Amino acid sequence: MNDRAAFQVLVLPYRQTGQGTEFALFRRADADYWQGVAGGGEAGESPLQAARREAAEEAGLVGDCEFVALDARATIPVVSVTGEFTWGPDVLVIPEYAFGIRVEDTEVNLSHEHTEYGWFSLDNAAKAVQWDSNRTALWELNHRLQHGLVHRVA
Repeated sequence: MNDRAAFQVLVLPYRQTGQGTEFALFRRADADYWQGVAGGGEAGESPLQAARREAAEEAGLVGDCEFVALDARATIPVVSVTGEFTWGPDVLVIPEYAFGIRVEDTEVNLSHEHTEYGWFSLDNAAKAVQWDSNRTALWELNHRLQHGLVHRVA
């Protein structure tokens, strides 16, 4: 039985500075590209629960960090995520759910999955990330923050 749920999460840490909003991106150790915190759900988890767990595991973001639900969604070929048809031959793509996480005074602690992290402006983050889904979620999160359209989740 597979303990992996058929979805991915993307978590974009952000903070407000005197220069505007900055977004934390992480350089993957196994593929040498930048992205937000990303990972798979586990059996029985909701996307938000998976996002909280992944943020804690990959970036040390625990406690009362405020999560923002995003409408941005992507689908990812299952073989690009797990390397095989994990959920059978009929499950070809899985959804990716996106969230922001406010980390004003929280220190980021890297896991072994990343070699470094950095804080980026929206423009620089959009140029740095590998995946279009990250660019879309960055844009949406920035727009929501600028226009007071944030949907905080508990």
